[in-house]
Amino acid sequence: MASALAAKMGLNSLRRKQAKNFNVRITTMDADMEFSCEVKWKGKDLFDLVCRALGLRETWFFGFQYDVKDTVAWIKMDKKVLDHDVSKEEPITLNFLAKFYPENAEEELVQDITQHLFFLQVKNKILEEEIYCPPEASVLLASYAVQAKYGDYDPNVHKLGFLAQEELLPKRVINLYQMTAEMWEERITSCYAEHRGRTREDAEMEYLKIAQDLEMYGISYFPIRNKKGTDLLLGVDALGLHIYDPDNKLTPKCSFPWNEIRNISYSDREFAIKPLDKKTDVFKFNSSKLRVNKLILQLCMGNHDLFMRRRRVDSLEVQQMKAQAREERARKRVERQRLEREKHLREVAERARDDLERRLIQLQDEAHMANDALLRSEETADLLAEKAQIAEEEAKLLSQKASEAEAEMQRIKVTAIRSEEERRMMEQKMLEAEMMALKMADESERRAMEADQLKQDLQEARDSERRAKHKLLEITSKSTYSVTPSAVPGDVMPPDLSFSRENLSFDFKDTDMKRLSMEIEKEKVEYMEKSKHLQEQLNELKTEIESLKLKERETPLDILHNENTEKGTSKHSNFKKVKELTN
Repeated sequence: MASALAAKMGLNSLRRKQAKNFNVRITTMDADMEFSCEVKWKGKDLFDLVCRALGLRETWFFGFQYDVKDTVAWIKMDKKVLDHDVSKEEPITLNFLAKFYPENAEEELVQDITQHLFFLQVKNKILEEEIYCPPEASVLLASYAVQAKYGDYDPNVHKLGFLAQEELLPKRVINLYQMTAEMWEERITSCYAEHRGRTREDAEMEYLKIAQDLEMYGISYFPIRNKKGTDLLLGVDALGLHIYDPDNKLTPKCSFPWNEIRNISYSDREFAIKPLDKKTDVFKFNSSKLRVNKLILQLCMGNHDLFMRRRRVDSLEVQQMKAQAREERARKRVERQRLEREKHLREVAERARDDLERRLIQLQDEAHMANDALLRSEETADLLAEKAQIAEEEAKLLSQKASEAEAEMQRIKVTAIRSEEERRMMEQKMLEAEMMALKMADESERRAMEADQLKQDLQEARDSERRAKHKLLEITSKSTYSVTPSAVPGDVMPPDLSFSRENLSFDFKDTDMKRLSMEIEKEKVEYMEKSKHLQEQLNELKTEIESLKLKERETPLDILHNENTEKGTSKHSNFKKVKELTN
């Protein structure tokens, strides 16, 4: 059995010697990359290759993490990659993650890529509930995450349901309230709409500035025991070492700031924290697992080194990076202002174009109405002319009949009947003929007057027709004058519509830099006001959703957080109190 095992190990060793390269898959929070590495490569060789591929210069925050048995470990930079206890099945998978966190993200994170990787990692930890986040802060953080992904809020584009497939809130928060997905989206969108004008980088930084005040942010927890055998938790972060009860990861029992620790010694699985104050007792603890002890020691050394590094003058490399970052941000700000100006001019031009189009449509409608009125007036004039002609013919006919009646009367008078009875009959007929003649004469006169009136109406209709044609001519000439761009005089066009090169170009002048400097100073002065506004915003969100909370679903961390809030304690206030206790 032993010989077979030795033969197998020898065979594996021989294969490794024969193979000159091996494949590694590097998983970042943003993407996966694969590299071909030489067998002799150490951790630093692979790390430098990945950092160059990412364009990352703030390398001191990051490292390669891999899973081993029931814990995690980090690749050592001075040790060969294959000498670690990693899976030898290719491609070997390593996670490129932040190993150390900054004390103040806004001051320490210089590069956009560094900031973006931290944002993705912290966001993932909050959603996976590795970092406790109260509900109201979860909603606000989600709104900044949406701003970073989608840009400025547009009600025409970002309609209800556009966040349906997004994972933005921890499941614990969703289960704690009697709210539908639409209700959560409505509250997130309400905050999202207030972030208008922030770039992706600005939104990610605001996210980190809020997240870094969470009690569990940047802390690595390890189960330990003190000298009495009591189970405790050790928290290691950028500020120091913290001791917790196993059931309370929010409020430390005691803390040891890095600047008050004289020495951390490790021997035979036991750690000893020696404070600077010799009157303070040495705190000793141990962990049952050797791998965990090594990881604790690595994190303690790395966090302490960064703590001391922050308090020294920046190296030339960091100074150069910060100067380049300031110049790049100033350039981006100026470029953003130029784009905003161009966008404003474009919106003004589009509004003016829309106004002209509406005016054109209005003029076309007026011309159409005038044309219809002209057609109706022409039809009326033709109808009146036809009626006048008919009336005139009827008058002529009646006049002819009256003449015939008069002739008949004369004929009856000439041919009088001798008989008295015939005379009476003739007289009666003559009287009737006279009455008929008078009636015919009156009717003829009335018809003549009606014909005169129709002629007068015809004349008025023709005058109306001339006026309508004149008005149509005026409208047609006016609309042509308004719509044709070449026909618009320069003094008539609004000044904002001028698209000359002078308006669209923007020079980077000293006045712009002075203004940017003043804005930067103003941001520093307004920091406290922003913090106050942030707290007010969180309180307002909490008040809005408090009535929908299901108390029976609160987790122990929710209860602890509420108790801390009622007492007015926070991450930093707890730390200050602990420092006072250790003095």
